[in-house]
Amino acid sequence: MTVTARQEKSATFDLARKPRSPMTDAWNMLLKNKFAVGSGIFLILLVLLAIFAPLVAPEGIDDQKLPDNYMSPGSQYLMGADQFGRDVLSRVIFGTRVSLSVAFAASLVSLIIGLVYGLIAGYFGGRVDSVMMRIVDILYGFPFLIFVILLQVYFKAVANKGGAGTIAAPIIALDRKIGGMLFIFLALGALNWIGMARLARGQVLSYKEMEFVGAARSIGASNMRIIFRHLLPNILGPCIVYETMAIPGYIFTEAFLSFIGLGVNAPTPSWGIMVNNGYRALRSHPHVLWPPAIALVITTLAFNFLGDGLRDAFDPRLKGTS
Repeated sequence: MTVTARQEKSATFDLARKPRSPMTDAWNMLLKNKFAVGSGIFLILLVLLAIFAPLVAPEGIDDQKLPDNYMSPGSQYLMGADQFGRDVLSRVIFGTRVSLSVAFAASLVSLIIGLVYGLIAGYFGGRVDSVMMRIVDILYGFPFLIFVILLQVYFKAVANKGGAGTIAAPIIALDRKIGGMLFIFLALGALNWIGMARLARGQVLSYKEMEFVGAARSIGASNMRIIFRHLLPNILGPCIVYETMAIPGYIFTEAFLSFIGLGVNAPTPSWGIMVNNGYRALRSHPHVLWPPAIALVITTLAFNFLGDGLRDAFDPRLKGTS
């Protein structure tokens, strides 16, 4: 076969080959990142552990056996017992429910509110964009952690009063039913969306003047169709990456609030509450502190590695270097 024939055959093969989609390229690049893949597998196992915690945990979350208080790790308690004789391993397993629930709920609220807000501000521009982004600038002026603490103090005070016969009674009842996590969702979701709104707005400003948006306008597509059918799919990838990398912050914030007594309600196990209980007996009984602390660190590292992998996969500037 001559060189020309080979070139023609190669060209014909290239034309016949199905083109790869950007999502396929991103997925292939993600699979090349061993740390990201390992972190993703670990997080999937962690989610399954949280779902099936009652079947996996050896004991209940509040099974107290006072004669076994501070029992060292051994055959009876794999990771030992705390000051009330409760199995540390079981409480760590159930604690994954709190951390993952807060992480996914806060990120979902931030993603939805921030995306919608940023899409509207970036697409319509002008006075609408100016007013909406000035609101975001004002909210940026609030110290996030102090604001969350004040909200939690207020929510706890309202919950302690009971609110019987008021409009807040169903909300308080629901919060108590899920161990005090509802108010944490509200507190974390109050300001976390503003960073997402800025990111979404910037992405929309870079895409809305491109040819495919102009083509959609020329055929009479409505503003809502352009926003949600053309712009949203293009900016969704970077926004998901941003939220994935923000999840460790949500987990640490919940752990901190639980550590200072403003998180979930006892006896709901939280890694922050367990760290608070464990550090007081660090010198004499360190086995109470280390399991929740290590679980907290490994989980946040896994989300960081996965977020880095997603960022590299969805960043078009890095795809050409693979």
